[in-house]
Amino acid sequence: MRILTVNAGSSSTKVSIVDGSITLDSLILPQAGDPSIETTIRDLVDRYEPQASGHRIVHGGTKYTAPLFVSEATETALSELVDLAPLHNPPALSLMDTVLALDPAMPAVACFDTTFFASLPAYAATYAIPAGWRERWGIRRFGFHGLSHSWAVHRGAELVGRPVESLRIVSAHLGSGASLAATAYGNVVDTTMGFTPLEGLVMGTRPGSVDPGVITFIMRHEHLDPDDLENALEYRSGLLALAGTPDLQAVIERSLAGDETAELAWQVYLHRLKGAIGSMAAAAGGIDLLIFTGGAGENSSHLRYEACSGLGFLGLSVDPELNTATGTAHDAMTSQPRSQIGRKPEDGKPAENATSSPDRIISSHNTIAIVVVHAREDLEIARQVETVLSDWG
Repeated sequence: MRILTVNAGSSSTKVSIVDGSITLDSLILPQAGDPSIETTIRDLVDRYEPQASGHRIVHGGTKYTAPLFVSEATETALSELVDLAPLHNPPALSLMDTVLALDPAMPAVACFDTTFFASLPAYAATYAIPAGWRERWGIRRFGFHGLSHSWAVHRGAELVGRPVESLRIVSAHLGSGASLAATAYGNVVDTTMGFTPLEGLVMGTRPGSVDPGVITFIMRHEHLDPDDLENALEYRSGLLALAGTPDLQAVIERSLAGDETAELAWQVYLHRLKGAIGSMAAAAGGIDLLIFTGGAGENSSHLRYEACSGLGFLGLSVDPELNTATGTAHDAMTSQPRSQIGRKPEDGKPAENATSSPDRIISSHNTIAIVVVHAREDLEIARQVETVLSDWG
C-alpha cells in the first residue's frame, strides 16, 4: 500500500511517500501554515497517488491510546487536545486538514506519539498530586516520541539479533526535543517525558524537569500569566537559555573551543542525560541494549561517547572507532537492509541506498550492546496506517 506520511514538527514538516518497507520520496518542508506546503503535498499526491495518509499527532490524551481512522467527529475531538501540546498538535491538525481537503476520499489515520506509552504501569504514570486534579483533568504521565521509540526498539533488537521480548532496552531519542524510554521484555515501563513534552531532559528550547516551586515563584515575582509562562518554557528555555542557541552541536563545538557558557550548558545537558539513562536502566531492572536515535543521537559521536563514558558501572562502553565511523564498513552488522529513500530532503537528489545504512553497533566487545538507529517515524506511521485500515476495512 502506498501511503503519504505527514510528520508535523514545531519548526518544520516532513512528508514522505512509503510503499511497504520502501520510502519512495521524502521532503522536509516549512512549518504548517506556510503557503508552499499545500502545493508541495499536492504534487506528491498527484505523482504517487497514495491510497491513504498517516499523520503524526504528538498528544492523544487519555482518550486516544491507539491509532485511529480520522472522521469529522475525531477531528473535532482532536482539536480539543491542543492545549496539551500547544507547540506540536496545532500544526499537525492544520496539515491533516490540508491533506483531507486535497482528497476527501483518501482515508486518513491519526498516529499518536503517546500510543507507545499507553500501557505504562500505573506506578510510573501517576503523579503524587491531589486526586481531584488527576481525576478531573486526566493528569498523568503520557510519554512522547513514541513513534520514534517504537521504531528504534524493534530496529535495535534486529541489529543485535535478539527478540525485543528478551531484552531490557533504553532508547534515547535525542534531537531538538529529547526523551528516553525503558522497555523490559517487550513492555514499556518508564519514560522521561510526562503530561506534556516539557518534562525530562534538557532540550533545545525546553527546560526539561524543573522544581514546581520555581514555576510558582517566577509566576508570582515576574507577574506572569499562564500564556507568558508557557511561552517561556516552550520557546525560551533549555540550551537556548543556557548558551544562547538551541543547537546542541554548536554548543558542543563552542565548549570544546573553551567557551565557558557553552561548557556549562553542555555539562548540564550531559548530567541530566546520564542520570536519566541510569534511571531508565533501573526501571527496566537492568540494561541489555542502549539505542541512540534522533538528530543528535544519530549524528554526534561526541555526545554518544560522553553519555556512556560515565556509565561504565552499567557495562556501557563505546568503541571509539565504531562510534566515529559511518557507511559501508558497518553494513555487515545490520541484520536486514534498510529502506531506500528516493530523495534527500536537503537537496532533492537521490539518497544513498541501503548499503550506506547509518544503523550500526558501536559498543565494545563483551559489553552491553549500544547501537545507533536512524529515526524512521515515516515507516512506523505507515505500519500503523496499514494496521488500522486492515481492521477498518
